[in-house]
Formats: sequence, C-alpha cells, structure tokens
Amino acid sequence: MKKYIFLFVNLLFTFILSAQHTEMFKVSKDSTQFDLTIAGASHLATLPLKCIGQEFPNKTSHTSNSDSDHVLLPHQLHPAFYGCFDWHSCVHGHWMLVALLKKFPNMPESKQIRTAINNNITPEKILQEVKYFDMPLTSSWERTYGWAWLLKLDEELANWDDADGKMWHNALQPLTEKIISSWLKYLPKQTYPNRTGVHPNTAFGLVFALDYARSQKNKVFEDAIVESARRLYYNDKNAPALWEPDGTDFLSPSLEESDLMRRVLPAKEFLKWFNQFYTNISLTHLTKLPVVSDRTDLQIVHLDGLNFSRSWCMRGIASSLPQKDSRRKMLINSAIQHLATALPHIASGEYGGEHWLASFAVYALVNEN
Repeated sequence: MKKYIFLFVNLLFTFILSAQHTEMFKVSKDSTQFDLTIAGASHLATLPLKCIGQEFPNKTSHTSNSDSDHVLLPHQLHPAFYGCFDWHSCVHGHWMLVALLKKFPNMPESKQIRTAINNNITPEKILQEVKYFDMPLTSSWERTYGWAWLLKLDEELANWDDADGKMWHNALQPLTEKIISSWLKYLPKQTYPNRTGVHPNTAFGLVFALDYARSQKNKVFEDAIVESARRLYYNDKNAPALWEPDGTDFLSPSLEESDLMRRVLPAKEFLKWFNQFYTNISLTHLTKLPVVSDRTDLQIVHLDGLNFSRSWCMRGIASSLPQKDSRRKMLINSAIQHLATALPHIASGEYGGEHWLASFAVYALVNEN
C-alpha cells in the first residue's frame, strides 16, 4: 500500500510540474481534479480542427448495396461527418469543439472553430446524413456508439445560449430525431447487452442517451432507457472485472455498467447493487493502469482511451458512494492517476490516437454528470 501511495504521489507531482510548465491544466488544492486552462483548450482544439476536414485515411464501415454506392467517397456518403478517420470520431470531434467553445468563448481558435462547424453542420448536409440511415442494411450502423455521441453533441448545443449554437442545434434535429426513433425501436428487442470494451458497449451508449433524455426532458425516451437498463443489468452480480482489460479496450465493461446503474437506481438501491457487483479484489484490480505498448498500433492505442473513460466512470461512481466509504477515496485517487497517465500522450503524432483521444480527454475533464 505504501509503495502504491508513493508511486501515485510521484506520478501526480511529476504531472503537476509538467502541467504548470505548459499551463495546460491546473490541479485543485485538494488534488481531486484537473481543470482545463484556456492554453490547454487551445492545444487540444488543434486536433479535431486538423481532422474534421481530413477525408483520408478513412474507415467508412459502409456495407455496399450495389456498385453505385460502393464507389462513393466518404464525403459523399457523409457530407457532415466524413473526417477524423470515421463517422463517430468526427461527431465527437464536433462535440469537443462545441464544449471547448462554450467553456472558453474567447479562446484564440474560436473563429476557426465556428467556421469549421458552419461548413459541416448545415440543414442540407444533415438531411443527407439522415438519408444514409434510410438505406438498406444501415439500421444498425453506428449502433450505439455513434448514436450516443450524436446525442451528446446535440445535448451540448441545446444547452447553449449562442446564435451559432442554436443554428447548429436546429440543423441537427432531423438526425437527432432519427437516432432517437432508431433507439426506441431497438431497445425493446435487445435481449442481451453488449459487454464489450469497444464501440458496441451497451452501457456506454445508454449513459449518454439517458443524459440526453433527461437534459431535454424527453420522458418517453428516458423511461425506455431506464426500463432497458434495469432489465439488462439489475440482476448482475460478481462482475468478472479481473478479466479486464482486453487488448483493444477503450471502455471498461464493468465500470460503464456501474456508471449507468448509478444514474438509474436510487442511492440506497445502487449501493446494494454495487456491493453485490464488485468484490474488493475486483474493484481494486481496476485501479491498475493499463499498459500501452505501441501507440502506432490503431488497436493498442485504444488503451490510452481506457485511461480516460475509467477516470470519468470512477469519479462518477465515487460521487454516488457514501462519504465514509473507503472505496470512494480509492476511486477518486485512481481516477486522477488514470487521467494524469494518459494526458501527456494525446498528441503523440500518430493519427491512430490523435483523431479521437482529445475528445475522451476533454470529456474526462469537463463532464459533471
């Protein structure tokens, strides 16, 4: 235990020095959180600004129906969200730019950000995105990871008193409505959850969907999500967290599930559920940092993202535990350690990480849910 505390303090002290030097982040006096500075926001904003208009390399994940749509370029398939290697990364790159602009309206890149989003989120281009979901074989496309980030983007815009933000929000509505409609059709027939640590993870998607539904007071959508979460996860016990992570995880299956259930269940009921879900050994296991052996590998670099998603899940879960619960402090400390470990590697110079990691970092830093 003493060795663990020493390593943590040493890591935190090293990172604090680095953060103070670059003035990108500040650490709170009680060392419980990092706060993004305008210099940090400017640095992070350069990453999606560089890629939301970059068409190649590109992973469209498109299933062709005929030779006519097989030969379409990414910007023809997805005129609004064709950059940043894939559709979902482009969507959450837009979310990140909006979130930064809201937090730092006078940041040096503000004009560039507005221009970039104005070029992409237009009524005409969004209607083309909607039409894609009406093609044969696309009903499950980007389900539910891309769906979740689209709703997170719209939630960010809906809660912003800004002329451009209102214009983008209005333009986005046909696609938002399409996603919600698709989700409502899917929820009743999802017999089993996806417990993977990558894109199809059900709990991650439901977390973002639930945040959106409650923010926008969409009671029908909220009730459907809560019912689904209870049906899929309420009876879970003894999570096999000792098996985590897989080699390509950027999400923790068990932490994502816990992050969902703390939103769904009343406090006392959640605590009872949580006590049956994790043993002390399995929860402690999740505080061990993942090893990222090769940041040039598009799959292994996912583990940098795992640091960020574990961090926001741990912080959220800790907030739902009693003040005197020893697991609360453990999770908060681990959340900081995971964040501190991954932050220096966002801008690695490798496109495999740079096209998406900054969004995870910003969400870990600014999320208050």
